[in-house]
Amino acid sequence: MTRGKQKIEAQRKNAEKNSKSKGSQLEHRAVALKVTCPICKVQLANQNQLGDHYGSKHPKEKPPSNSE
Repeated sequence: MTRGKQKIEAQRKNAEKNSKSKGSQLEHRAVALKVTCPICKVQLANQNQLGDHYGSKHPKEKPPSNSE
């Protein structure tokens, strides 16, 4: 029954490895998104993306300054 014991041990180790919490993508995403569009409330990572967002989604509006 050597193989049976190895199988049980492998299943136990795999269960321990998979049960550890590594954090969710949503938590990491919330930390990374720091800039919010004041018009549509979309969250963006930085001011450069906000400028691109204004160019594509709000072309008639002027983007806010970088100091905000």
